[in-house]
Amino acid sequence: MNIKRIEHIGIAVSNLEESIKYWEEVMGLKCYNIEEVADQKVKTAFFKVGEVKIELLEATSEDSPIASFIEKKGQGVHHIAFAVDNTDEALSNVEAKGVRLIDKQARKGAECLKIGFLHPKSTMGILTEFCSE
Repeated sequence: MNIKRIEHIGIAVSNLEESIKYWEEVMGLKCYNIEEVADQKVKTAFFKVGEVKIELLEATSEDSPIASFIEKKGQGVHHIAFAVDNTDEALSNVEAKGVRLIDKQARKGAECLKIGFLHPKSTMGILTEFCSE
């Protein structure tokens, strides 16, 4: 498995429009993409900081994982995503090392990336995502 870089940091937010305003007006960043990922019940907004992206995540349904996260922990850092050569291979590699997976196979995520998540109970409490093109 080859981790190439931090792909993005996912931040759970209650209100995407207000959060975009903060990141643009206070932090001076420009939102370059807003996208809904229907099967994950989330609406996303992306900002670039060098090679790393900030992904804001707003729930589109009360039963969304983001809604559940915000209910339990409040707004804040939700996950860290790493760019890998092949998401399926990276998932298999860490599973063989005893890591519990949320996704056994890659699925389609925002920006047409193939994504897969590792369970935070196996990653010292950090929800971890692998991404590949």
